This record gives sequence, C-alpha cells and structure tokens, in this order.
Amino acid sequence: MKKESNVSVLLGAAFLMATSAIGPGFLTQTTVFTGQLGASFGFAILAMIIIDAIAQLNVWRVIAVAKKPGQDIANMVLPGLGYLVSAFVVFGGLAFNIGNLGGAGLGLNVLFGITPITGALISAAIAIFIFLSKEAGSLMDKFAQIAGGVMVLLTIYVAVTSHPPVGEAISKTFMPDKIDLMSIVTLVGGSVGGYITFAGGHRLLDAGICGKERLDEVNRSSLTGIGITSVMRIFLFLAALGVISQGFTLDPANPPASVFKLAVGEVGYKIFGVVMWSAAITSVIGCAYTSVSFIRTFSESLNKNYRYLIIGFIIFSAAVFAFIGKPVKVLILAGALNGLILPLVLGALLLAARKKSIVGDYVHPKFLLATGWIIFAVMLCLAVETASKLLPKLVG
Repeated sequence: MKKESNVSVLLGAAFLMATSAIGPGFLTQTTVFTGQLGASFGFAILAMIIIDAIAQLNVWRVIAVAKKPGQDIANMVLPGLGYLVSAFVVFGGLAFNIGNLGGAGLGLNVLFGITPITGALISAAIAIFIFLSKEAGSLMDKFAQIAGGVMVLLTIYVAVTSHPPVGEAISKTFMPDKIDLMSIVTLVGGSVGGYITFAGGHRLLDAGICGKERLDEVNRSSLTGIGITSVMRIFLFLAALGVISQGFTLDPANPPASVFKLAVGEVGYKIFGVVMWSAAITSVIGCAYTSVSFIRTFSESLNKNYRYLIIGFIIFSAAVFAFIGKPVKVLILAGALNGLILPLVLGALLLAARKKSIVGDYVHPKFLLATGWIIFAVMLCLAVETASKLLPKLVG
C-alpha cells in the first residue's frame, strides 16, 4: 500500500467506527440526558470516553495481532462462541438498521418535505450504490469522512451559537451534582456496544493493516475514532446545555431537533435535517458492513459474495421499515442483546490476548489487560441487569 492509501484507510476506519456510533439514537440519547442531568451529564461523557478508549484499544489490538475478525477469535477461545456472537450482531444490526433508515428518512423529510418512507428508500439506494462499486471499501471510507466531517462541523456551529455555560460544564464534569449509572451504560453501549467497536477494526483487517508491526497505526486509528465520537458528543451536549440554560424546554417528541431549532431558529431545523441524515446514512453503511463482516468468514461462498450480502441486508431493512415501520419490541430486544455483545466478545479477546496459539509471541500491555477485565465485569453485570428488566416487558 502507498502511504496515502494507508492514511486514507486509517482515517476511514476511524470515521467508520465513529459514524456507526453517531446515529439517530446517539443524537436523541445525548439531548435527553442533557435535559435530565444538565451540566452534570459531562461526568457521564468523561466516563464514557475512558471506558470506550480502553475497550476499543483492547479489541482492535487483538484483532490486528491475531489477523482474524472478532467472531473467529471468539470461536478459537471457546468453540461456538463466535457463532453465538455473530447471531446477536446480525439480529441486532438488522433491527438497528431499520431505525437508522427511519432516521435517514426523517432527515430528508426535514430538508425536502418528502415522506420519511420515501427518504428512507432514497437513502437505502445511496448506500447500495456505494457497495455496488468495485472500490466499495475506498468509497465507504471517503463517504464516512465527508458525511462525518459535515455533521461534526455543523454541530460545533450550533453549540457555539447556543452560548453554553462552558465553565459550569467543565466544573460539573469533574464534580457532578448527580451520577447516573444508566446514562453511562447507555452511552457506552451506543458508542462501543454491539457491532460498533468492531466496525473500524474489521475495516483495517479487510485492508490488510494488521500484525504487530502495524500496532502504532491501529492505535492511532482507534483513538481517532473515539476522539471523533467524543467531539460530536461533547458539542451536542454543549448545544443542548446552552438551550436549556436559557430557559427553553426541549420538545419530548424530538429533543435533538428542538435543540437545533431553539439555538439557530428555522435555519437550525434545516441544519438538524443535514445532521440527522448524515448520522443515519453513515450508521446504515457502518452497520451493514460490520454485521456482514461477522458472518462472511464462515464459508468461502459468503466471503466471495459479501458485497451482495451487505446489499441484501440494506434492502431487507428498508423493506421492513417501508411496510411495517419500526418494530418497537424487536428494537428493545436488540438493545438488550446489544448490551451483552461487548462483554462477551471483550472477554473472549482478553483471553485470546494471552493465548500463543492465537497471538504468537505478542505481549498484551498489562494496563490494558487489567482495565479491560474491569470493564468486562462492570459491563456484564449492567448488561444482565438491563436485560433482566427489559425481557419481562417484552414477554408481558
């Protein structure tokens, strides 16, 4: 690979991970929690950044050194675990992609007045066009970078315009009035939960950027992805905080849209449309690509036709949204399962980091190993607790 290509892939992997995380749910969660916790929500964001960085560095480094995707490593640690995780990822990915396409449709509805279903179908067609290209990987990288860059810059503009109390936000980040554990779990699940933490790692593997000698590049790409997600989260938080501090109340029907509209007026509402569409379409692409990457290694036929599997994945999601809408119970169940994926695979990869049959003579940093196990234990307990609360509601 040429140096320029390397830089493009590394940045593309970072943006793929970040834009996979920054979807419609990301926008809603951030504004809702800001409305509930005010400046103290900054503490949850700080905790999320630390947890995300540790979890993702552990996952990406082991994938790079093993030169295998997450599901294959999981199968080598415990036969059958990779298949279980893949089933969770694909089911969750399909459910979330229905929501992502709904968000894309809403974004185009705000911008052009077309129906959300029409907007979703147009967005699905754009995503399919990318994967029909022979240069799908490169096109995906560029699209994620452009769309991701646009929504981050627009959100920064809205945050500055809303005149947030920055001093209070910094103070409460380190000395919060209230610590809400559920907000931290939700943020972590939405930024590195499920398929998201593997999006960039699998992209680098696909591009041949792996092995011990490439770990510095893998680290940079991983931390860049977390950085992009964190910048978007921080400025969206500040935008919402600025609006709230002026005495405005967020619209519970569409909290993120009300932040943009209250901060900048009608122009802000159109900016919201651009941000929502950019967030949703990049999540559609990242979700489809990563979900299929969890099954493509199971047979040569699947691997050879993976682009058509991705296209089929997007078409199925679009069809469900167009004819059924957003199946609430499926989305809730997918959310519960999504919370279990991170501890399951993180635990498997931490075990793999000590197996010479998987990583050879590579020595995983003790700090990452220790903090990785702490995050595994915490996230497993919280995921089980969340699932135990949600599943009875589904049955009932």
